Amino acid sequence: MRSRVVVLLSMFALLVPGVSRAQDVSSPWMLMSDGVLFATVNHQGGPRGGSEVISTNWWMGMASRPAGKGQLTLTGMLSLDPLTATPRGYREIFQVGEVHDGQPIVDRQHPHDFVMQAAVVWRLPIDYQSGFTIAAAPVGEPALGPIAFMHRPSAAENPAAPLGHHTLDSTHIAMGVVTAALDHGPFTIETSLFNGREPDDNRWDVMDPGPLDSWSIREWYEPSAEWQFQISYGFLKQPEAFEPGDIKRATASAAWFRRRQTGFTAVTIAAGRNGTDHGAFHALLAEATDRRGNTSLYGRFEIAQKETALLLAPGVFGQAALSAAASNPALEDASAVTALTLGAVRDVARWRGFEIGVGGDVTGYVVPDVLRPSYGSHPVSFHLFVRVRPPAGHMGRMWNMRMAKPMG
Repeated sequence: MRSRVVVLLSMFALLVPGVSRAQDVSSPWMLMSDGVLFATVNHQGGPRGGSEVISTNWWMGMASRPAGKGQLTLTGMLSLDPLTATPRGYREIFQVGEVHDGQPIVDRQHPHDFVMQAAVVWRLPIDYQSGFTIAAAPVGEPALGPIAFMHRPSAAENPAAPLGHHTLDSTHIAMGVVTAALDHGPFTIETSLFNGREPDDNRWDVMDPGPLDSWSIREWYEPSAEWQFQISYGFLKQPEAFEPGDIKRATASAAWFRRRQTGFTAVTIAAGRNGTDHGAFHALLAEATDRRGNTSLYGRFEIAQKETALLLAPGVFGQAALSAAASNPALEDASAVTALTLGAVRDVARWRGFEIGVGGDVTGYVVPDVLRPSYGSHPVSFHLFVRVRPPAGHMGRMWNMRMAKPMG
Protein backbone atom coordinates (compact mmCIF):
# COMPACT_ATOMS: atom_id res chain seq x y z
CA MET A 1 0.00 0.00 0.00
CA ARG A 2 2.78 2.43 0.96
CA SER A 3 4.72 1.91 -2.28
CA ARG A 4 1.57 2.40 -4.33
CA VAL A 5 0.82 5.69 -2.57
CA VAL A 6 4.39 6.92 -3.24
CA VAL A 7 4.10 6.06 -6.95
CA LEU A 8 0.73 7.76 -7.29
CA LEU A 9 1.95 10.85 -5.43
CA SER A 10 4.98 11.11 -7.73
CA MET A 11 2.75 10.84 -10.83
CA PHE A 12 0.42 13.47 -9.40
CA ALA A 13 3.33 15.84 -8.72
CA LEU A 14 4.43 15.55 -12.35
CA LEU A 15 1.00 16.87 -13.44
CA VAL A 16 1.47 20.04 -11.36
CA PRO A 17 4.72 21.56 -12.64
CA GLY A 18 5.91 24.66 -10.85
CA VAL A 19 3.14 24.74 -8.27
CA SER A 20 5.52 26.20 -5.71
CA ARG A 21 6.79 28.95 -7.97
CA ALA A 22 5.30 32.41 -7.65
CA GLN A 23 3.43 33.76 -10.65
CA ASP A 24 5.33 36.29 -12.78
CA VAL A 25 3.67 39.59 -11.86
CA SER A 26 4.75 41.11 -15.20
CA SER A 27 2.78 38.50 -17.19
CA PRO A 28 -0.75 39.34 -18.40
CA TRP A 29 -1.78 35.77 -17.61
CA MET A 30 -3.55 34.77 -14.39
CA LEU A 31 -2.77 31.13 -13.60
CA MET A 32 -4.63 28.70 -11.38
CA SER A 33 -4.48 24.96 -10.72
CA ASP A 34 -6.05 22.46 -8.38
CA GLY A 35 -6.59 18.75 -7.99
CA VAL A 36 -6.89 15.83 -5.64
CA LEU A 37 -5.71 12.24 -5.36
CA PHE A 38 -7.32 9.54 -3.23
CA ALA A 39 -5.46 6.26 -2.61
CA THR A 40 -8.27 4.12 -1.25
CA VAL A 41 -9.04 0.76 0.32
CA ASN A 42 -12.58 0.35 -0.99
CA HIS A 43 -14.92 -2.25 0.52
CA GLN A 44 -18.46 -2.57 -0.79
CA GLY A 45 -20.77 -4.69 1.32
CA GLY A 46 -23.31 -7.39 0.54
CA PRO A 47 -23.30 -10.28 -1.95
CA ARG A 48 -22.68 -7.92 -4.88
CA GLY A 49 -19.81 -6.08 -3.19
CA GLY A 50 -16.09 -6.77 -2.76
CA SER A 51 -12.80 -5.16 -1.78
CA GLU A 52 -10.02 -3.46 -3.75
CA VAL A 53 -7.24 -0.88 -3.55
CA ILE A 54 -7.65 1.90 -6.12
CA SER A 55 -6.98 5.59 -6.71
CA THR A 56 -9.31 8.28 -8.03
CA ASN A 57 -7.72 11.57 -9.03
CA TRP A 58 -7.87 14.68 -11.19
CA TRP A 59 -5.84 17.79 -11.93
CA MET A 60 -7.07 21.02 -13.52
CA GLY A 61 -5.18 24.01 -14.85
CA MET A 62 -6.48 27.38 -15.94
CA ALA A 63 -4.95 30.44 -17.61
CA SER A 64 -6.76 33.73 -18.18
CA ARG A 65 -5.78 37.08 -19.69
CA PRO A 66 -7.34 40.15 -21.34
CA ALA A 67 -8.15 39.63 -25.02
CA GLY A 68 -9.49 42.55 -26.99
CA LYS A 69 -12.30 44.09 -24.98
CA GLY A 70 -12.94 40.84 -23.12
CA GLN A 71 -11.26 38.14 -21.02
CA LEU A 72 -9.91 34.92 -22.52
CA THR A 73 -9.70 31.79 -20.37
CA LEU A 74 -8.20 28.40 -21.26
CA THR A 75 -8.89 25.33 -19.12
CA GLY A 76 -7.59 21.78 -19.15
CA MET A 77 -8.49 18.88 -16.86
CA LEU A 78 -6.83 15.46 -16.69
CA SER A 79 -7.32 12.24 -14.73
CA LEU A 80 -5.32 9.03 -14.34
CA ASP A 81 -8.47 7.10 -13.40
CA PRO A 82 -8.21 4.76 -16.42
CA LEU A 83 -4.90 3.52 -15.00
CA THR A 84 -5.47 3.75 -11.25
CA ALA A 85 -9.22 2.95 -10.92
CA THR A 86 -9.26 0.15 -13.57
CA PRO A 87 -10.88 0.41 -17.02
CA ARG A 88 -14.21 -0.76 -15.51
CA GLY A 89 -14.03 1.77 -12.69
CA TYR A 90 -14.19 1.24 -8.95
CA ARG A 91 -16.71 -0.76 -6.94
CA GLU A 92 -19.87 1.09 -5.85
CA ILE A 93 -22.95 -1.04 -5.24
CA PHE A 94 -26.20 0.18 -6.85
CA GLN A 95 -24.29 2.45 -9.26
CA VAL A 96 -25.14 2.20 -12.98
CA GLY A 97 -23.87 4.09 -16.02
CA GLU A 98 -21.77 3.79 -19.21
CA VAL A 99 -20.32 0.61 -20.72
CA HIS A 100 -17.19 -1.52 -20.74
CA ASP A 101 -16.47 -4.17 -23.40
CA GLY A 102 -20.02 -3.82 -24.71
CA GLN A 103 -21.66 -4.48 -21.34
CA PRO A 104 -23.29 -1.97 -18.98
CA ILE A 105 -21.26 -1.00 -15.94
CA VAL A 106 -23.27 -2.11 -12.89
CA ASP A 107 -22.24 -1.89 -9.22
CA ARG A 108 -19.26 0.21 -10.28
CA GLN A 109 -18.55 3.88 -10.92
CA HIS A 110 -16.97 4.28 -14.35
CA PRO A 111 -13.49 5.89 -14.52
CA HIS A 112 -13.15 9.39 -15.89
CA ASP A 113 -11.46 9.88 -19.24
CA PHE A 114 -7.81 10.93 -19.24
CA VAL A 115 -8.89 14.26 -20.83
CA MET A 116 -11.83 15.53 -18.79
CA GLN A 117 -11.94 19.08 -20.16
CA ALA A 118 -10.23 21.23 -22.77
CA ALA A 119 -12.07 24.52 -23.20
CA VAL A 120 -11.74 28.05 -24.57
CA VAL A 121 -13.91 30.71 -22.89
CA TRP A 122 -14.27 34.40 -23.77
CA ARG A 123 -16.32 36.89 -21.76
CA LEU A 124 -17.18 40.34 -23.10
CA PRO A 125 -18.38 42.92 -20.54
CA ILE A 126 -21.53 44.79 -21.56
CA ASP A 127 -21.57 47.21 -18.63
CA TYR A 128 -20.30 47.24 -15.06
CA GLN A 129 -22.67 44.45 -13.96
CA SER A 130 -23.42 42.52 -17.17
CA GLY A 131 -21.53 40.40 -19.65
CA PHE A 132 -21.77 37.91 -22.52
CA THR A 133 -19.77 34.67 -22.54
CA ILE A 134 -19.09 32.16 -25.29
CA ALA A 135 -17.35 28.83 -24.56
CA ALA A 136 -16.33 25.93 -26.80
CA ALA A 137 -14.73 22.61 -25.93
CA PRO A 138 -13.98 19.33 -27.73
CA VAL A 139 -14.34 17.87 -24.21
CA GLY A 140 -16.22 19.93 -21.68
CA GLU A 141 -19.29 20.66 -19.58
CA PRO A 142 -22.66 21.80 -20.93
CA ALA A 143 -25.02 24.02 -18.94
CA LEU A 144 -26.90 21.24 -17.16
CA GLY A 145 -27.10 20.21 -13.52
CA PRO A 146 -25.46 21.42 -10.32
CA ILE A 147 -21.74 22.00 -9.97
CA ALA A 148 -20.03 18.68 -10.77
CA PHE A 149 -19.25 16.69 -7.64
CA MET A 150 -15.44 17.02 -8.02
CA HIS A 151 -15.74 20.82 -7.72
CA ARG A 152 -18.31 20.97 -4.94
CA PRO A 153 -16.73 21.92 -1.61
CA SER A 154 -19.55 19.98 0.06
CA ALA A 155 -18.08 16.81 -1.55
CA ALA A 156 -14.41 17.81 -1.29
CA GLU A 157 -13.37 15.00 1.08
CA ASN A 158 -15.62 12.22 -0.25
CA PRO A 159 -13.74 9.78 -2.53
CA ALA A 160 -16.89 8.33 -4.18
CA ALA A 161 -19.31 9.68 -6.76
CA PRO A 162 -22.96 10.10 -5.73
CA LEU A 163 -25.38 7.32 -6.62
CA GLY A 164 -27.44 10.02 -8.36
CA HIS A 165 -24.50 11.06 -10.56
CA HIS A 166 -26.27 10.01 -13.79
CA THR A 167 -29.39 11.93 -12.83
CA LEU A 168 -27.66 15.11 -11.68
CA ASP A 169 -24.22 15.94 -13.11
CA SER A 170 -22.98 13.15 -15.42
CA THR A 171 -22.74 15.55 -18.38
CA HIS A 172 -19.70 17.28 -16.85
CA ILE A 173 -17.76 15.35 -19.51
CA ALA A 174 -19.39 15.78 -22.92
CA MET A 175 -17.60 15.06 -26.19
CA GLY A 176 -18.23 18.40 -27.88
CA VAL A 177 -19.85 21.48 -26.33
CA VAL A 178 -20.70 25.05 -27.34
CA THR A 179 -22.17 27.30 -24.62
CA ALA A 180 -23.42 30.89 -24.60
CA ALA A 181 -24.20 32.76 -21.37
CA LEU A 182 -25.60 36.14 -20.40
CA ASP A 183 -25.03 37.42 -16.87
CA HIS A 184 -26.53 40.44 -15.12
CA GLY A 185 -25.80 41.03 -11.44
CA PRO A 186 -26.64 37.85 -9.49
CA PHE A 187 -28.43 36.23 -12.46
CA THR A 188 -26.87 34.14 -15.24
CA ILE A 189 -28.64 32.23 -17.99
CA GLU A 190 -26.67 29.68 -20.02
CA THR A 191 -27.57 27.47 -22.96
CA SER A 192 -25.55 24.73 -24.65
CA LEU A 193 -25.47 22.55 -27.73
CA PHE A 194 -23.51 19.35 -27.11
CA ASN A 195 -22.96 15.70 -27.91
CA GLY A 196 -25.21 13.98 -25.39
CA ARG A 197 -23.72 10.48 -25.71
CA GLU A 198 -21.76 9.12 -22.78
CA PRO A 199 -18.01 8.65 -23.45
CA ASP A 200 -17.05 5.26 -24.86
CA ASP A 201 -14.76 2.85 -23.00
CA ASN A 202 -11.58 4.07 -24.71
CA ARG A 203 -10.60 6.37 -21.85
CA TRP A 204 -7.30 7.54 -23.34
CA ASP A 205 -8.51 9.19 -26.56
CA VAL A 206 -9.01 12.95 -26.62
CA MET A 207 -12.66 12.88 -27.69
CA ASP A 208 -15.39 10.75 -29.25
CA PRO A 209 -16.61 12.61 -32.36
CA GLY A 210 -20.35 13.02 -32.67
CA PRO A 211 -23.05 15.52 -33.63
CA LEU A 212 -24.08 18.34 -31.31
CA ASP A 213 -27.64 17.01 -31.22
CA SER A 214 -28.45 17.63 -27.54
CA TRP A 215 -29.25 20.92 -25.82
CA SER A 216 -29.69 22.40 -22.37
CA ILE A 217 -30.56 25.60 -20.56
CA ARG A 218 -29.62 26.62 -17.02
CA GLU A 219 -30.45 29.59 -14.80
CA TRP A 220 -28.21 30.65 -11.89
CA TYR A 221 -29.05 32.97 -9.02
CA GLU A 222 -26.07 33.90 -6.84
CA PRO A 223 -27.19 36.59 -4.37
CA SER A 224 -23.87 36.53 -2.50
CA ALA A 225 -20.50 34.79 -2.48
CA GLU A 226 -21.96 32.18 -0.12
CA TRP A 227 -25.13 31.15 -1.99
CA GLN A 228 -25.75 29.48 -5.36
CA PHE A 229 -29.11 28.36 -6.75
CA GLN A 230 -29.69 26.73 -10.13
CA ILE A 231 -32.43 25.16 -12.19
CA SER A 232 -31.74 23.45 -15.51
CA TYR A 233 -33.32 21.36 -18.23
CA GLY A 234 -31.73 19.33 -20.97
CA PHE A 235 -32.55 17.02 -23.86
CA LEU A 236 -29.96 14.25 -24.25
CA LYS A 237 -29.98 12.36 -27.54
CA GLN A 238 -29.41 8.63 -26.90
CA PRO A 239 -26.90 9.15 -24.07
CA GLU A 240 -26.55 5.51 -22.95
CA ALA A 241 -25.08 2.94 -25.34
CA PHE A 242 -26.84 0.00 -23.63
CA GLU A 243 -30.23 1.74 -23.25
CA PRO A 244 -31.84 3.00 -26.49
CA GLY A 245 -33.82 6.21 -26.27
CA ASP A 246 -33.48 9.85 -25.30
CA ILE A 247 -33.47 11.43 -21.86
CA LYS A 248 -35.14 14.63 -20.72
CA ARG A 249 -33.29 15.78 -17.60
CA ALA A 250 -34.43 18.41 -15.11
CA THR A 251 -32.40 19.45 -12.05
CA ALA A 252 -32.50 22.00 -9.26
CA SER A 253 -29.98 22.71 -6.51
CA ALA A 254 -29.06 25.06 -3.70
CA ALA A 255 -25.54 25.38 -2.30
CA TRP A 256 -24.08 27.30 0.63
CA PHE A 257 -20.32 27.81 1.13
CA ARG A 258 -18.84 29.80 4.02
CA ARG A 259 -15.08 30.18 4.32
CA ARG A 260 -13.27 30.68 7.63
CA GLN A 261 -9.65 31.46 8.41
CA THR A 262 -9.09 27.86 9.53
CA GLY A 263 -11.54 26.06 7.27
CA PHE A 264 -15.01 26.18 5.74
CA THR A 265 -18.52 24.78 5.86
CA ALA A 266 -20.32 23.76 2.66
CA VAL A 267 -23.76 22.28 2.05
CA THR A 268 -25.46 21.21 -1.20
CA ILE A 269 -29.02 20.01 -1.75
CA ALA A 270 -29.91 18.80 -5.25
CA ALA A 271 -32.75 17.00 -7.01
CA GLY A 272 -32.92 15.57 -10.51
CA ARG A 273 -35.26 13.72 -12.83
CA ASN A 274 -34.46 11.65 -15.93
CA GLY A 275 -37.50 11.18 -18.18
CA THR A 276 -36.95 8.15 -20.42
CA ASP A 277 -38.97 6.08 -22.89
CA HIS A 278 -39.67 3.52 -20.15
CA GLY A 279 -40.34 5.73 -17.16
CA ALA A 280 -38.95 8.49 -14.98
CA PHE A 281 -36.05 8.13 -12.54
CA HIS A 282 -35.48 10.58 -9.69
CA ALA A 283 -32.58 11.41 -7.38
CA LEU A 284 -32.34 13.49 -4.22
CA LEU A 285 -29.02 14.44 -2.63
CA ALA A 286 -27.96 16.32 0.50
CA GLU A 287 -24.27 16.54 1.36
CA ALA A 288 -22.04 18.63 3.61
CA THR A 289 -18.41 19.11 4.60
CA ASP A 290 -17.19 20.98 7.67
CA ARG A 291 -13.46 21.66 7.96
CA ARG A 292 -11.96 23.07 11.16
CA GLY A 293 -8.19 23.31 11.34
CA ASN A 294 -6.72 20.00 10.18
CA THR A 295 -9.93 17.99 10.59
CA SER A 296 -12.86 17.61 8.18
CA LEU A 297 -16.17 15.91 8.82
CA TYR A 298 -18.43 15.07 5.87
CA GLY A 299 -21.66 13.32 5.05
CA ARG A 300 -23.95 12.49 2.16
CA PHE A 301 -27.60 11.38 2.13
CA GLU A 302 -29.16 10.11 -1.09
CA ILE A 303 -32.31 8.58 -2.46
CA ALA A 304 -31.71 7.42 -6.04
CA GLN A 305 -34.04 5.46 -8.30
CA LYS A 306 -32.34 2.81 -10.45
CA GLU A 307 -33.47 0.48 -13.24
CA THR A 308 -34.55 -2.69 -11.41
CA ALA A 309 -34.07 -4.96 -14.42
CA LEU A 310 -30.54 -3.74 -14.99
CA LEU A 311 -29.49 -4.15 -11.35
CA LEU A 312 -30.87 -7.70 -11.24
CA ALA A 313 -29.53 -8.75 -14.66
CA PRO A 314 -26.29 -6.79 -15.20
CA GLY A 315 -25.24 -9.01 -18.11
CA VAL A 316 -28.40 -8.19 -20.07
CA PHE A 317 -28.65 -4.79 -21.70
CA GLY A 318 -30.54 -2.69 -24.19
CA GLN A 319 -33.77 -4.06 -25.61
CA ALA A 320 -33.26 -7.43 -23.91
CA ALA A 321 -33.40 -5.81 -20.47
CA LEU A 322 -36.52 -3.86 -21.39
CA SER A 323 -38.19 -7.06 -22.69
CA ALA A 324 -37.33 -8.84 -19.45
CA ALA A 325 -38.90 -6.00 -17.48
CA ALA A 326 -42.05 -6.08 -19.64
CA SER A 327 -42.53 -9.79 -18.88
CA ASN A 328 -42.17 -9.29 -15.13
CA PRO A 329 -44.17 -6.43 -13.55
CA ALA A 330 -41.87 -6.46 -10.51
CA LEU A 331 -38.97 -5.37 -12.74
CA GLU A 332 -40.80 -2.51 -14.47
CA ASP A 333 -40.64 -0.15 -11.52
CA ALA A 334 -37.66 1.93 -10.56
CA SER A 335 -36.00 0.78 -7.33
CA ALA A 336 -35.37 3.59 -4.84
CA VAL A 337 -32.11 3.01 -2.96
CA THR A 338 -31.38 5.11 0.13
CA ALA A 339 -27.77 5.63 1.26
CA LEU A 340 -26.19 7.53 4.15
CA THR A 341 -22.42 8.18 4.29
CA LEU A 342 -20.53 9.61 7.26
CA GLY A 343 -16.78 10.24 7.18
CA ALA A 344 -13.80 12.18 8.50
CA VAL A 345 -10.35 13.25 7.28
CA ARG A 346 -7.34 14.48 9.27
CA ASP A 347 -4.43 16.31 7.63
CA VAL A 348 -1.26 14.70 8.99
CA ALA A 349 1.60 16.11 6.91
CA ARG A 350 2.76 18.54 4.24
CA TRP A 351 5.23 17.67 1.50
CA ARG A 352 6.44 20.51 -0.73
CA GLY A 353 3.16 22.28 -0.07
CA PHE A 354 1.02 19.23 -0.78
CA GLU A 355 -1.66 18.59 1.85
CA ILE A 356 -1.68 14.93 2.94
CA GLY A 357 -4.58 13.58 4.96
CA VAL A 358 -5.87 10.22 6.12
CA GLY A 359 -9.54 9.44 6.45
CA GLY A 360 -12.38 7.04 6.12
CA ASP A 361 -16.13 6.75 5.83
CA VAL A 362 -18.91 4.22 6.20
CA THR A 363 -22.13 3.92 4.16
CA GLY A 364 -25.34 2.18 5.12
CA TYR A 365 -28.24 1.47 2.76
CA VAL A 366 -31.98 0.97 2.82
CA VAL A 367 -32.60 -1.68 0.15
CA PRO A 368 -36.01 -2.12 -1.52
CA ASP A 369 -37.59 -5.56 -1.17
CA VAL A 370 -37.13 -6.56 -4.82
CA LEU A 371 -33.34 -6.08 -4.57
CA ARG A 372 -32.74 -7.75 -1.18
CA PRO A 373 -32.17 -11.29 -2.57
CA SER A 374 -29.30 -9.91 -4.68
CA TYR A 375 -27.85 -7.20 -2.41
CA GLY A 376 -28.81 -8.29 1.09
CA SER A 377 -31.06 -6.49 3.54
CA HIS A 378 -28.48 -4.23 5.20
CA PRO A 379 -25.18 -4.00 3.24
CA VAL A 380 -22.51 -1.74 4.71
CA SER A 381 -19.62 -0.24 2.71
CA PHE A 382 -16.54 1.67 3.81
CA HIS A 383 -13.47 3.51 2.50
CA LEU A 384 -10.06 4.00 4.15
CA PHE A 385 -7.87 6.42 2.24
CA VAL A 386 -4.94 8.77 1.93
CA ARG A 387 -5.94 12.11 0.37
CA VAL A 388 -3.41 14.41 -1.32
CA ARG A 389 -4.03 17.95 -2.59
CA PRO A 390 -1.54 20.19 -4.40
CA PRO A 391 -0.74 23.59 -2.86
CA ALA A 392 -3.53 26.12 -3.09
CA GLY A 393 -2.61 29.14 -5.23
CA HIS A 394 -3.10 32.77 -4.32
CA MET A 395 -6.61 32.57 -5.84
CA GLY A 396 -7.54 29.55 -3.72
CA ARG A 397 -9.08 26.22 -4.73
CA MET A 398 -11.13 25.69 -7.89
CA TRP A 399 -14.30 25.01 -5.94
CA ASN A 400 -17.75 25.87 -7.37
CA MET A 401 -16.12 26.15 -10.79
CA ARG A 402 -18.14 25.71 -14.01
CA MET A 403 -16.90 25.88 -17.57
CA ALA A 404 -18.65 29.06 -18.73
CA LYS A 405 -17.66 30.89 -15.54
CA PRO A 406 -14.24 29.50 -14.66
CA MET A 407 -12.77 32.48 -12.81
CA GLY A 408 -14.58 33.61 -9.65
